[in-house]
Amino acid sequence: MKTLKILKTNQIKALDAFTIQKEGISSVDLMERASVAFLNWFLQKYFHNSKLSVNVFCGLGNNGGDGLAIARLLIQKGFSVNVFVVQYAEKTSTDFEVNLRRLQEFKKVFFIKNEDDFKVFQQVTTNDIIIDAILGAGINRAVDGLLKALIIQLNELNAEKISVDIASGLFMDEANTKEDIIFKPNFTITFQLPKLALMLPQNYEYVGDWEVLDIGLNQEMISELPSYYFYTQDIQPKARPKFSHKGTFGHTLLLAGSKGMMGAAILSAKACLRSGVGKLTCHVPNIAFEIMQIAVPEAMTWTSADDFDFISTNFTENDLSTFQSIAIGPGIGTHPDVYKMLESVILSAQDKKLVIDADALNLLATEEGKELLNKLPRNTILTPHPKEFQKLLGKTWKNDYEKLALLQAFAQKYQILIVLKGYQSAVATPEGDIYFNATGNAGMATGGSGDVLTGIIAALLAQGYSAKEATILGVFKHGEAGDLAADTRGQMAMIASDIIENLKW
Repeated sequence: MKTLKILKTNQIKALDAFTIQKEGISSVDLMERASVAFLNWFLQKYFHNSKLSVNVFCGLGNNGGDGLAIARLLIQKGFSVNVFVVQYAEKTSTDFEVNLRRLQEFKKVFFIKNEDDFKVFQQVTTNDIIIDAILGAGINRAVDGLLKALIIQLNELNAEKISVDIASGLFMDEANTKEDIIFKPNFTITFQLPKLALMLPQNYEYVGDWEVLDIGLNQEMISELPSYYFYTQDIQPKARPKFSHKGTFGHTLLLAGSKGMMGAAILSAKACLRSGVGKLTCHVPNIAFEIMQIAVPEAMTWTSADDFDFISTNFTENDLSTFQSIAIGPGIGTHPDVYKMLESVILSAQDKKLVIDADALNLLATEEGKELLNKLPRNTILTPHPKEFQKLLGKTWKNDYEKLALLQAFAQKYQILIVLKGYQSAVATPEGDIYFNATGNAGMATGGSGDVLTGIIAALLAQGYSAKEATILGVFKHGEAGDLAADTRGQMAMIASDIIENLKW
């Protein structure tokens, strides 16, 4: 598994200092390294447009120093560059001064001292680029005064915008208020490691698309610095033994479907089969027997003994003894008898690997159901979207930072894993760690996508993956399949079946 740690502001500063000391370089040298990395990214994206005009806005600290160095490098590559330094304070950083002198040797710099000076960049057009190197990471209060007025003005300009490291005005480790003024980039180019602020839905308009660039900070220290947060860049399945058979890869029981909701069961079943499970048994209402046999011939079908529109079987340990993993929830409904079925599964599956999704989560969120949370088998996997998680909590959150704290505490309290679904889905573990996912896109915001994920994770559990491995791998491959589907269909045209058809193992 390839992951990047997500560190706090003080840890990043310590990492910079340690790298400088360890390598015997100066902080200006490290700034130049970051600026070269930014330049290389910029050249790959924009080199085809030789008529591009680049407008670099610099603050007075080290983020401004980055901007000055970037401007110099872009000029040396032949770009038309305008440089604006915002004089919002008297004090400047040493590295800013070094890069200002280097740039002024061959380029005039415009100094913005008040709002009247805004007229110097009014000529910026839709064909231009604005680079934000005003504040960067580490600020601890909202922008005001000249900076506030400037960022408001820049946000109104219809040009492509790029932030260096993090958008000016955006806090790195804590929530901004709704009243805060923050630069709104199309792209954020951050250095070495992602920032927590980049992971959170509430910050999207202040992040845009983002990319992390390696600038050679000391890997030994990175490995030693503690963090609860990680970004999963890649994870791949284990090789399948050549001399194997269907029994090698486990047997999953899928409890899914009710009248009018059999599509959820079918999608989950097909995803499970496409994810390498050896055998799959689908327990469905008696009325759905033919539906499952025809729609998913590779799966075995087990039905309730009655003719209800939902699953009404009450399970014993013996009923579940032959299965390596159990998935429950897609389309099962919330009838009181379905709750009794869910309760019987939880109480009878104490030594099983269990995935709970959809309607089963809604049942757990009831007053009666919350008593079952303490009875969940250790390492059970819950896969709620944010609204379902709010119901489980019985409360909402003030912001996404508090949401993460609640997610972390919930997983630790009940010793379970939780997939909080969405763009950059967050996987919380019983140890208190949170893994954000790198794959996926907005085309996956379609009915049935979550049912597909449930089937994928259940299949991996049956094959012997640990709960943590199955969850992180399942979420990653689910998003990867969605990205492949979007490449073919486009995001608007995607349906959940497209995710299944694009699963690649």
